Amino acid sequence: MGNPVPDTKTPALVAFVMVVVGIAIAAVQGAFHGSILGGVIAAAGAIPACFGMWKGIQQETQGTLALSVTAVLASLGVGAILIVLRVVSGARELLH
Repeated sequence: MGNPVPDTKTPALVAFVMVVVGIAIAAVQGAFHGSILGGVIAAAGAIPACFGMWKGIQQETQGTLALSVTAVLASLGVGAILIVLRVVSGARELLH
């Protein structure tokens, strides 16, 4: 019996799901209005993605590492965009 290799792509997939959930929350609040909650959820996807990066480095699997790096960038990027859109939308509402 050999040691089963744990699935190291799962943390990156969890991160992508969190990004999608963040976008869905923002979409419910209106297109191009952003969402603080959606942005925080999307950005929090960087946590499992960083774990996936660490696992990819430990196991020396470039595919897992690349997928996890992409997940980190997507999580932080989408999270930041959703939060900035919400802040800008709120500022516009105050000015009108």
